Amino acid sequence: MPSQFARRGQARLLAAVVILGAWGAGLTMLVRREFYQGRPQRLAEAALRLNPSATYFAVEQGGKVIGFASTTIDTLTNGVDAVEYFVADFPVDGALQRTSKRSIVKLSRGLSLRTFDTQVDSRNPPVHTGGRADGDSAIVYVKFTGTIQTDSQRVGVHGPVLLPSVIPIAIALGDKPKVGRKYSLPTFDPSAMTSAVTAFTIDAESLFTLVDSAKYNVDKGEWVSALTDTVRAWRVGTPDAKGGFSAWIDAQGRIVQAVQPDGITLKRTAYELAFENWRIARDRATAANAGTADILERTAIAAGAKLGRSKLLSMTVQLGAPNLKGYDLDGGRQHFSGDTLKVVREKDATIGAGTTSWQAFGMKDLRAKFRGELADEPTLQVRNHETNERALAIIGNERNPRSMVQKINEWVSDSVAKVVTLSVPNALAVLHSRKGDCNEHTQLYVALVRALGIPARIATGLLYVNGKFYYNAWAEVWLGDWVAVDPTFGQFPADAAHLRFVVGGLSRQAELLQLMGNLKIKVLEAK
Repeated sequence: MPSQFARRGQARLLAAVVILGAWGAGLTMLVRREFYQGRPQRLAEAALRLNPSATYFAVEQGGKVIGFASTTIDTLTNGVDAVEYFVADFPVDGALQRTSKRSIVKLSRGLSLRTFDTQVDSRNPPVHTGGRADGDSAIVYVKFTGTIQTDSQRVGVHGPVLLPSVIPIAIALGDKPKVGRKYSLPTFDPSAMTSAVTAFTIDAESLFTLVDSAKYNVDKGEWVSALTDTVRAWRVGTPDAKGGFSAWIDAQGRIVQAVQPDGITLKRTAYELAFENWRIARDRATAANAGTADILERTAIAAGAKLGRSKLLSMTVQLGAPNLKGYDLDGGRQHFSGDTLKVVREKDATIGAGTTSWQAFGMKDLRAKFRGELADEPTLQVRNHETNERALAIIGNERNPRSMVQKINEWVSDSVAKVVTLSVPNALAVLHSRKGDCNEHTQLYVALVRALGIPARIATGLLYVNGKFYYNAWAEVWLGDWVAVDPTFGQFPADAAHLRFVVGGLSRQAELLQLMGNLKIKVLEAK
């Protein structure tokens, strides 16, 4: 049982994440109609000037980077989606504890709330809250702690509701920011069921030099600044709040820097400096004290581990984590029960046995059933003429689905150099550069297979090599059943050392990161 000190530390961690969420897509504050009385038209007009954006932050405590955060705004025809992500390793009771928060909020084009979904994970039971606006009069939400429903409320509000992430946008776009301008906002805290009027003041104006892009420094083994940009920002504070809270916002309402009382600071910077450098530093620390059950967030390629064409037929592990709900652990060659995961490699003789005549399934039915697994995506250029020409050139006259995906696997493994590439994987870019790690190999492989009309998807999880677990991405192709393929190491099918946690693109792969800091693995059997 954790000590009283540890429990207090864990409680403070959750509080810190919630406080940081006060400027994010959370539940800390709901703004009523009165503040915007007489101004809804102006706010709606301001919302039209809102552009899609993605901003990244280094999370610091005591001057040391301890995590990563991001905010993504997507403007749609009939609404706005805001996705916020926060992950950090906090020192608790002499050890690092990973705590993460993910929020997905859907807003109207006038920036009023439609739905929200927020989850906080740590070694404590995870806290999950979801809800929706019920017209202009109420917010309906349900809260779960672990798997137990701990609260369900219908909270009355007066008029359309705005979430905290909208406040900086409304301040910046509604009225030109000016030092001395004050705002008095009616607020509601559903966790405490209390309401209050919170005062906000623009109390300072300054210029910030932000890193706009980064480059990889081979000698240092980390990312460094390449280009900078000067940004004007205004500090919006809550002087009446206990301990004080302030954030610097730019002219578009995006956070430049935010500070909260526990000494945690969010600083906007380039993605590579915010995320990759934090992950590199953490992996170095992990590798220095590596043991048989250690989990490294870098790939096996980055660590110089050699996998080869292994034939591990089955593997059974015991997983320890605060919450494994929602991960793709069960299905296909994986069986997950309780805390035990067993992976059994597909038998060569049974792979694609029913797909010799692909037309028997019916191309129309195939496309209807696997619409997502055949689709063109921004970084998976399936319908691009270069992708199509390359895929057809690789398979030649072959028309057997199994043989086709095998040929694609061999070509990608042999043609793409295995080097660390710290960037967003893009299939067409990999086809041109012919280099990358597991992400790039898998991205190109899936695009080529989909171009042939064969369903394929990206799987992300852990790879067991020489007593350690590494982050890894590979593919799964549909040959009557889903078959795991590792184009990085040329495995068809991929051996049982591949433990799948999520299926999907970059948005789902990020979910694995929030788990890895608190995940414990014990190998029960490997043969």
